[in-house]
Amino acid sequence: MLQTTIRETVRCTGVGLHSGKQVAMALCPAAEDTGIIFAIRNGSGNAFLTPNPSLVVETGLATTLGNGTDSVATVEHLLAAIRGMGIDNIKIEVEGSELPIMDGSAASFVYLLKQAGLRRQSRPKTVLAIKKPVSFEQDGKFIKAFPHDGFFVDYTIDFAHPLIGRQTMSMEITPEDFSGKLAKARTFGFLKEVEYLHANGLALGGSLDNAVVLDEYGVVNSEGLRFEDEFIRHKMLDFVGDMAILGLPLQGRFEVFASGHALNNQFLRHVEANAELYLEKVTLQPEKAPEKEAEKGEVFGATPAMA
Repeated sequence: MLQTTIRETVRCTGVGLHSGKQVAMALCPAAEDTGIIFAIRNGSGNAFLTPNPSLVVETGLATTLGNGTDSVATVEHLLAAIRGMGIDNIKIEVEGSELPIMDGSAASFVYLLKQAGLRRQSRPKTVLAIKKPVSFEQDGKFIKAFPHDGFFVDYTIDFAHPLIGRQTMSMEITPEDFSGKLAKARTFGFLKEVEYLHANGLALGGSLDNAVVLDEYGVVNSEGLRFEDEFIRHKMLDFVGDMAILGLPLQGRFEVFASGHALNNQFLRHVEANAELYLEKVTLQPEKAPEKEAEKGEVFGATPAMA
């Protein structure tokens, strides 16, 4: 299996969840073995951040990466789209200290990536594979990981709300299933929490345009839910994005109960700190090309319709 990048640069603007201000972003092709890299425009040029568990500096409303000087917030939905669509190498140029929240899901990012087109590169893909079972638990919440040839997630949430309750979903994360079953699921929150955040100058960009908001009984949004179980689908989306912060694509089977950004990051830090026990770097063998397939560097997936 060969590494991939995008074929051409695509751009978008939108509201930042934290500031409520317009922010801009560009997704650019990157060379083999680059991985995912953020280029944050500041007063002196660009600061570069490569996702790493130790660079996660905030997990309250969203996942924020920072190096003590520069930071970029709300990265998880874009990272989920990148990993969910199987992209290895990409540069993300950011004007502002956060990514646009768009509609609160990963659908807009998947659309942008498809518009850019995907391109196979010349070097084989390298992944970090879970090589022995690992369990990380805290306050009744847990993430358990097991060896698996792929990325399989079995996720359970449990909220004391009549519309949510306990929901479970299992899925092998492939580009097709991520695009069709997870990408459109929006972030969600509770009306009393949203009112508190706004009153304290937080989440100024949060609105019914980019989140599912619930009062004590149901959904406030006039259009309702996109999926009956949109809540568990979005939590799985977040998990895919947070696991992308490890750097290389992660392989394994994951059983997750009631986790969020904080526990996701603590799990990654634990696994990374004990990498010799739990992780194995594996280079995937390139697939044998059919007779009529294009040479390496082939463009595929260029501007298909949104799933």
